[in-house]
Amino acid sequence: MLRATPRSRAGIVRKIRADMAGTVLQTWDHITEIRGGVVKLGGERPDSYVYPNGAHVYVGGMDDPGKVLSSERDWIYVNQAEQLMRADWETMTTRTTGRGAVTEHPMLFGDCNPGPPKHWIKERKSIRLLHSKHADNPTLYGDSGKITTQGERTMKVLDALTGVRRLRLRDGLWLSAEGAVYEDFDPNVHVVKPFPIPPQGRRIRSLDFGFTNPFSCSWWYVDDDGRMFLYRQIYRTQRLVKDHAAEIAKLTGTERIEATIADHDAEGRATLHAEGIPTLAAYKSVSPGIQNVQRRLQAADDGKPRLFIFENALVERDQALEAKGKPLSTEDEFGVYMWPRGVDGKAVKEEPVKENDHGLDELRYACAYVDHLSDEPYADLTKHQPSFVQGETRSEDWGAL
Repeated sequence: MLRATPRSRAGIVRKIRADMAGTVLQTWDHITEIRGGVVKLGGERPDSYVYPNGAHVYVGGMDDPGKVLSSERDWIYVNQAEQLMRADWETMTTRTTGRGAVTEHPMLFGDCNPGPPKHWIKERKSIRLLHSKHADNPTLYGDSGKITTQGERTMKVLDALTGVRRLRLRDGLWLSAEGAVYEDFDPNVHVVKPFPIPPQGRRIRSLDFGFTNPFSCSWWYVDDDGRMFLYRQIYRTQRLVKDHAAEIAKLTGTERIEATIADHDAEGRATLHAEGIPTLAAYKSVSPGIQNVQRRLQAADDGKPRLFIFENALVERDQALEAKGKPLSTEDEFGVYMWPRGVDGKAVKEEPVKENDHGLDELRYACAYVDHLSDEPYADLTKHQPSFVQGETRSEDWGAL
């Protein structure tokens, strides 16, 4: 469309600008290099491309829209539209009205992975949704329909998925996460736009250790009504606790953290303590912890829930997890944290499947701390710091927590 329409203006948009480099822009660069004549502006992090006929396409994310949404556009293409909130899409409709368009057919369009059946994309009547299959992708299946070498690699990853993620990403079905532990979680309700946190606001951290599995650490703001807001998160594999500690300290800066609630990994906690990050051992009883989180997800007397996640809370996407189709954050885990199924195929609500739970575990720890689920009070960090002896936490310091 850009090559055929001189002086046209377009946009390429994704939810997070930083997620475009190794994905959609890699493909875009490959295509423009084959056809030639396109000048990339902005170096390794391009913000626009200029065509010989004067057409111009801007690149941006909804976290940093900049020039891409600064004025009217002929077209805007959205990569992975399911990641957007309804308000993001509506903002872009105001930039593709045709008022300043060169083309006769201004359009907002995009691609997406399937999500829950009540996702706003499915419910927005003005959107025409076109179903596609992996077999339609010429890089995966050639003209003859025979799978390519790249197709074999991609389908191997997709075939290894389980549960609702397989049904959505491999089979292309818009399905709810039937049997999800936290079935009340709704991104349109519980994921909110960031807002300035008062400098003296109550802040805590929670974390779950991992190396092959994700290490998850979240920062929480608790407002005067007891509502909890996850405003920052590390969710990474293949990184040592000592390195995480340095990043946690850097990201926290001068923020005053009331407490850091941690999983019971003695070596991990000792490493954090040695790096200046003392922790409290989490309350780990699963059933009461889950019930407590479920209550927070439900609307209270004022019609609002008591648990929220900031948009763009994730500090950095783990590309290794993304390549495997795994959750990349606590928000992603909500839809795939499941109850096991009995022989009749129905969910057995006893103990959740121990999978896709790293962020949700530490979320549960944080809620348990704020809501005082423990039979014993947590130690007062202003009076008592944990003691470590040969890498072990002294139980007399922390009781049965």
